[in-house]
Amino acid sequence: MYSSIDTLWILIGAVLVFFMQAGFAMVESGFTRAKNAGNIIMKNLMDFAAGTLIFWVIGFGLMFGTSLNGLVGTPDFFVQGDYSGTYPTMAFLIFQTVFCATSATIVSGAMAERTKFSSYCIYSLILSGFIYPVSGHWIWGGGWLSQMGFHDFAGSTAVHMVGGVAALIGAKILGPRIGKYDKNGKPKAILGHSLTLGALGVFILWFCWFGFNGASSLSLTGDEAIITVSTIFVTTNISAAAASVVTMLITWVKYGKPDVSMTLNGALGGLVAITAGCNVVSPFGAFWIGTIAGFVIVFGIEFVDKILKIDDPVGAVGVHGMCGAVGTILVGVFSVSNGLAYGGGYEALKIQTIGVLAVATWVAITMTIVFKVIKLAIGLRVSKEEEIIGLDIEEHGLTTSYADFMPMDAKIATYPEQQMIPVKHSMDMPITKITIITKQSNFEDLKLAMKSIGVTGMTVTQVLGCGIQKGTNEYYRGIPVDFNLLPKVKIEIVVSKVPVDLVIKAATDCLNIDNIGDGKIFVYPVIDVIKVRTGEKGYSALQDE
Repeated sequence: MYSSIDTLWILIGAVLVFFMQAGFAMVESGFTRAKNAGNIIMKNLMDFAAGTLIFWVIGFGLMFGTSLNGLVGTPDFFVQGDYSGTYPTMAFLIFQTVFCATSATIVSGAMAERTKFSSYCIYSLILSGFIYPVSGHWIWGGGWLSQMGFHDFAGSTAVHMVGGVAALIGAKILGPRIGKYDKNGKPKAILGHSLTLGALGVFILWFCWFGFNGASSLSLTGDEAIITVSTIFVTTNISAAAASVVTMLITWVKYGKPDVSMTLNGALGGLVAITAGCNVVSPFGAFWIGTIAGFVIVFGIEFVDKILKIDDPVGAVGVHGMCGAVGTILVGVFSVSNGLAYGGGYEALKIQTIGVLAVATWVAITMTIVFKVIKLAIGLRVSKEEEIIGLDIEEHGLTTSYADFMPMDAKIATYPEQQMIPVKHSMDMPITKITIITKQSNFEDLKLAMKSIGVTGMTVTQVLGCGIQKGTNEYYRGIPVDFNLLPKVKIEIVVSKVPVDLVIKAATDCLNIDNIGDGKIFVYPVIDVIKVRTGEKGYSALQDE
């Protein structure tokens, strides 16, 4: 007899975990460059779609089939057996499918911006169909780790560390992006194109994590289950919050200002770390797990970047690999039933550590073989030219992922020239183009200044740039940005009636506050102007009828 509430709870959880794919897509695309955004989205789509099929065909059976000596499940092609409890088999299948997809999608972020799409599809299939199910069987399918008493409630190790270790191996074999390290091996910051997208992804993931952890109870029937799920929600949230705050404070002290992208990673690290023990730790235990995860994030990402010199654009290794491992081990410390901090001795801590090392070793060995074979067979990395141009155009024929949105150098405003107040003009004055580059916040004042002298004909664009100061001092993910392009506005004015000196004086008086970054004014002679509609040239082409 199935339970309606249990089945509904599992299905709601499956929907939430599925929506985590959107969160991962936003985080990964936001933390990478715009020229690769379409490629990132396509990989996140296909690792779920292809992973769903391979997990249905063989992966599920390897993970949950009758155990063969505690090592792997008996293959059950297309899931023909009965795996029901208080819920039908199909509810359990879809719930486990979305978990498998989560593990696979972690890898794409660490290997972003330089991996062949075809190669990605191949190793994603192998991870989803074989590597993840085997270690998953050890933990959740009745395998040897579960028999030892290893506890990983919702997948800090089974899901996240598997993806994190695979990401580490893949990024190492693949090599860093062009320009990531200088000739001395010093890392250079490569900024993502949208922290806004990254933040949206983190909020989506945080929201969905309540289903990821909560629905792993597989039941919401009875007082005990209700209390357990409620506790899971609280511990999940507290760990994420603690990790976020701690990460922010560490970066504030370490870099002088709170690092946005690192703090976003901190939230995810806290979520990953609590996933293993969310049902057996108290809110206080969750706080300490999240706090430790905050330290792991900052120093772990720096270790990968600066010491190991492995290029991980989104911090997947630190978030999923390191925090997954640490969070799983900390169950042996903070579990209220048998943790070291509660008088349970070292036995649980030992079992948790053995489990983490075993799974990490399994994934590292198998994924090394997979990546090496793919590299020899069809190649793992795109060419230098393809990487520089961007994977969107080279891999997918996509000129831009933002075709109907305004690019950074797009025209944002054009005003017809008209005389506002009397100014002495001369028909013999040459035609001159004046380009003004300044802070975006100065635009409205500058526009009014130009109108006051009779100039409102202008073209305005939003640009990125810096002067010889190389922009303001800034850290991105713990690395100093040595060439920081700042948002600017570029105003182009072509004058004929209004004296050039008058335009320059008005602009200078408006913009000059004696600070670095006030702006620059460039003056160019114009050979000729042609009005397309009438064919008029020179001075006449600039006048309105």
